[in-house]
Amino acid sequence: MAAVRVGSPASLDTLLPATAPDPGQPGPGEIRVKLQASSLNYHDFAVVCGMIPAEAGRIPMSDGAGIVEAVGDGVTEFKPGDLVASIFFPDWIDGAPPASAFTRVPGDGIDGYAREAVVTPAHWFTHVPKGYNAAEAATLTCAGLTAWRALFVDGTVQPGQTVLVQGTGGVSVFALQFAKAAGARVIATSSSDAKLERMKALGADELINYKETPAWGMKAMELTGGTGVDCVVEIGGSGTLDQSMLATRVGGHVALIGVLAGFAGPVQTALLMAKNLRVQGLTVGSRKQQLDMIKGIDSNGIKPVISDHFPLANLADAFRHQAANAHFGKIAVDI
Repeated sequence: MAAVRVGSPASLDTLLPATAPDPGQPGPGEIRVKLQASSLNYHDFAVVCGMIPAEAGRIPMSDGAGIVEAVGDGVTEFKPGDLVASIFFPDWIDGAPPASAFTRVPGDGIDGYAREAVVTPAHWFTHVPKGYNAAEAATLTCAGLTAWRALFVDGTVQPGQTVLVQGTGGVSVFALQFAKAAGARVIATSSSDAKLERMKALGADELINYKETPAWGMKAMELTGGTGVDCVVEIGGSGTLDQSMLATRVGGHVALIGVLAGFAGPVQTALLMAKNLRVQGLTVGSRKQQLDMIKGIDSNGIKPVISDHFPLANLADAFRHQAANAHFGKIAVDI
């Protein structure tokens, strides 16, 4: 069975096509899924490049979607022929995450979905939105659910509120689409005018080029009449957090989901206190939250934005494309 494995030492140059044993037939409570697609996330990039330590030979990729080929005894949620998508945390079904959740992410703590088939417990997958294909479904597991949780689980975005999204990667594009579907106003930031125009075409109400306007937090305040935004989807980390806090209204919410601009740094605690801000870190979400997101998508018809497709054998090239910031939205992997 075709697969891709993390090399030793981990790097894009050692991320090469390999093989994996066929998983066989499902046992009680299990399903066999013929995988058809995955999609790239920064987390996956960090694994294959060695920033997140993983065993040599680990099969990467946290996102997976495909067709159920067989079900084991006792499985009633799925049947052969169903299109399904994986969940990011196999051990996190609902409520607070269990202690084991963060150590058993596919493609990181356990083998992931850069392979042709898997046999897993049935609850490791969910159904997908109506009308989705496998590549579209594979974008939901990490990026889609992260944006959903930021806005509607940890956040309480309402019609008429303002959301600021950073950049034009998968999470930010999903956040724009979800926020607009909820009736919110969206301010989008990017260093590329061309990508900002694409965000505008998707519904962004205001655009800020953060290279041309380094003090984009104050620009966001200006665009909201001095009030500030209700929610920031913060993907930069320490390098952008100060501007995000400046952009946010008193009592607002900063959803801290990424570290693209820095892993650590000083925090303006006086600003945090003065504005009574809630800065909350989050890492994807639970199976229940994924099911809620899928219900939401079914009600509004949102489709993910996929700018590029790569075959599984060329996974390293897909990551090079990601590292060059040449994509918009998601990069899909066809298996």
